[in-house]
Amino acid sequence: MDNDKKNIDEISGVETTGHVWDGIQELNNPLPRWWLWTFYGCIVFAIGYAIYYPSIPLINEATKGVSGYSSRAEVAAELQAASDANSDLVAQLASIDVADIAQNEALQRFAIAGGASAFKVYCSQCHGSGAQGFVGYPNLNDDAWIWGGAVDQIYSTIAHGIRYDQDEDTRLSEMPAFGRDGILSAAEIRDLANYVRSLSGQDHDAASAAAATPLFADNCAACHGEAGEGNQDLGAPNLSDAVWLYGSDTDAIASQIQNPSHGVMPAWLDRLGDVTVKKLSVYVHSLGGGE
Repeated sequence: MDNDKKNIDEISGVETTGHVWDGIQELNNPLPRWWLWTFYGCIVFAIGYAIYYPSIPLINEATKGVSGYSSRAEVAAELQAASDANSDLVAQLASIDVADIAQNEALQRFAIAGGASAFKVYCSQCHGSGAQGFVGYPNLNDDAWIWGGAVDQIYSTIAHGIRYDQDEDTRLSEMPAFGRDGILSAAEIRDLANYVRSLSGQDHDAASAAAATPLFADNCAACHGEAGEGNQDLGAPNLSDAVWLYGSDTDAIASQIQNPSHGVMPAWLDRLGDVTVKKLSVYVHSLGGGE
């Protein structure tokens, strides 16, 4: 029968597949033997691998394999070994006051390294990977500290948080909403914004700032100081430097006077433990702005 006849290419003499695309016929050459044996070898290797190692997923777990190998158990063992290697330093951190860590160089290096790792996990989301901060989130590299930059003060801030209502020892301050609550008029708030800009030597409306001098003395100086230098005991920012948490332009300052933002930071002591909080405190203090 014609259907049983083989299609032979006239030029090469090789049988074709019978398929034709745009007048081109495909030769039915067999695969090279080396390729075929390699393919079969891969199949054998895959079967052996599936038997020897955990590999086939089931409903609740994967097959364990005859080797009993577990990458998770291997990682756990390595982590435990690292923990055991550092156990002496961890014990020293647990027993020493955070202010005394700097007196032990090896312990300080260990705390800074551990604090850097913890910072990336728990703090960088708000303060940035380089601790540079953002609008509403303090820069931890400078020397401007709302609650104090000594290492024990930093420890207290991290341990108990800021305005964190689940910790009775949290840092707490609250600036009145002078505009929202009708304490000051819009014009007075504008004058105060210009006065605040004058404290740090920024461009301002001199007449407007002069009009706000008694307003600042009556409403702001009790917390921020007569010269706007701030008060760390009250968590009142320094208004006379170049560091601004919510912006330094007139509108940003007026907005903060009108209806102030009050940032919240969680208390980390119960979440991370004393040793990790000490590591974080030493690390933050080492960034360059610690007092």
